[in-house]
Amino acid sequence: MKKIIILIFSILLLSTFFIFIYLNKSNKKTISKTETTAVEERSYSSNIIENVKYTSRDSKGNEYTITAIEGEIDIKNSNIIFLKNVKAIIKLNNSNEILIVSDFGKYNINNFDTIFSKNVIINYLHNKIKGEYLDFSIIRNSMIISQNVIYNDNSNILKTDVIEIDINTKDTKFFMYDKNDKVSLKKIK
Repeated sequence: MKKIIILIFSILLLSTFFIFIYLNKSNKKTISKTETTAVEERSYSSNIIENVKYTSRDSKGNEYTITAIEGEIDIKNSNIIFLKNVKAIIKLNNSNEILIVSDFGKYNINNFDTIFSKNVIINYLHNKIKGEYLDFSIIRNSMIISQNVIYNDNSNILKTDVIEIDINTKDTKFFMYDKNDKVSLKKIK
């Protein structure tokens, strides 16, 4: 009798062990399938546009044209487009053109505000400004360029943290983040 009880107990113990292993393996398979599905859903939820071009004109007659090799519409906000290899031409009323190029941009199709980033270059008349970040806003009438900013006007080279330009008046401010640092100016002619 003792042998039968030990045999039954052993069979129950082995059965429980195998059931536990079987259920554990099937749970792992389910988790893997769920993760794969999530990755697939993400890859189908973006909207990429090639050869993007937007042209707009504000109430003051200023014209703004932005082009890019590629644009991706923000899934959370369809008014925002992330751009690659960006070029913008700004034709201000009663003024000359401003040309802006950068590696990346973030364009708002509602208010035309654009953030340019990485290798930003601004050309206006004989002036050239280089930096890593430009916040251009028609609503605020301003351009704020920052991060490793170098301004060149054919006779001077100026290095600063930030240049802020009023689009209407052309008033320009050069300043440093740290009040102890100074804007560097070097004459080249």
